[in-house]
Amino acid sequence: MTSLETRPLVGRRHPRPDLGSSALPSVPPQYAADFDIAIVGLGYVGLPTALAYHHAGARVLGLEISPQRISTIRSGDADLLDSDRARLTEALRDPRFAITDDPTMLRRATAVIVCVPTPVDHHLVPDLTMLRSACDSVVANAVPDQILMLTSTSYVGCTDDLLVTPLVERGFTPGRNISVAFSPERIDPGNDAYEHESVPRVVGGATPSCEMRASAVLSRYTARVHRVDSLAAAEMTKLLENTFRAVNIALANEVADICRELDVPVTEVIDAAATKPYGFMPFLPGPGVGGHCIPCDPHYLLWQLRERRVAAPMITQAMSEIAARPARVVERAAQVLSDAGRGLGGARVLVVGVSYKPDVADLRESPALEIIHGLERRGAIVEYLDPLCPQARMLDGRVTETVRDPLGFAPDLVVIHTRHRELDLSWIDERHLVLDASYRELAVPRRVTL
Repeated sequence: MTSLETRPLVGRRHPRPDLGSSALPSVPPQYAADFDIAIVGLGYVGLPTALAYHHAGARVLGLEISPQRISTIRSGDADLLDSDRARLTEALRDPRFAITDDPTMLRRATAVIVCVPTPVDHHLVPDLTMLRSACDSVVANAVPDQILMLTSTSYVGCTDDLLVTPLVERGFTPGRNISVAFSPERIDPGNDAYEHESVPRVVGGATPSCEMRASAVLSRYTARVHRVDSLAAAEMTKLLENTFRAVNIALANEVADICRELDVPVTEVIDAAATKPYGFMPFLPGPGVGGHCIPCDPHYLLWQLRERRVAAPMITQAMSEIAARPARVVERAAQVLSDAGRGLGGARVLVVGVSYKPDVADLRESPALEIIHGLERRGAIVEYLDPLCPQARMLDGRVTETVRDPLGFAPDLVVIHTRHRELDLSWIDERHLVLDASYRELAVPRRVTL
């Protein structure tokens, strides 16, 4: 019977030579395990993850290559939940929490966790530049008995390709003298409803011992770890989670259009359906989706399936609908203005909230940028109001600033895109024509929806 430690790697796609321990790099004596956890990438996922581990008592090293990001974190100005901001203040005072731009410091950590963005390019093709670079650094600085874990969303087989194969080429044998695992991140920026410690984590390993060691690492801060039997199963789990959300958001948008045609309030319908305690999960319509999850992750799956000539028509249609939603906002804005007796050309339009979701200063893939671009191409004079984003880089590369006095701008149309809790809308009155693309501002006068 094959032992658990030397069985073939679960889900692997290429044969691997067993080079044994004779080819292993030695551990330089100056690189003792000074840190329990090293986090590669201190962005919207990496920094909260690092703070959760530190709060749980771990010695944490954060590796970040952006000097600007390091400066922002050290100054305490990073965009975080209030609870995480308090943890950052605590961590910055503690010598057990360190930040560096030196990848060789990874050799001093017992476990290394990669948390870097995985966007798509303008052709909706996965952009693995940051992930490949991060994994190259991790592999180059790997030392025996480390636990290496990817959390960045990618295609099925990514961990095998970017960590397992190059580690074997260096002389490591996963499951024997190094551990490799994948555990999809579950950070929801701006959402304080769930503490990090209460959110279960899924993990799969290259071998059973890899899985068990990675599970122990995750258990340092989270109350529940769900183990699956392979890297591939863990990778596919994340793709399913966000593809599920994409399909249901596309459905909610379509139902919203149907309800408008039938003169039925869609939010009332969704709220009523959500009273059913089983078989229904509410999703709200909106102007589109942003961030690096829903607009990007399903495309990693579709990209991989195209190579295999496998169709996924439901997912493809949902992503097409989501991509078309910002243009729908522009068309609806033109229609609303036309109904009021004026054209979009020369109209003054104020977009309220430009981040991709409430209560975060995050412009990644924000539909607002595409909406502003589309309105301006149609001749509108567009400004935006967002206290969390005092400056914003538009799609054409120019940087604009939020208006300070919306009444001074005197908009012909107000487009509500993102509603932050601290965003004051009391200035809106009967004089203002409002297109509520968020579907949430029921009390606003002269309100219409998409």
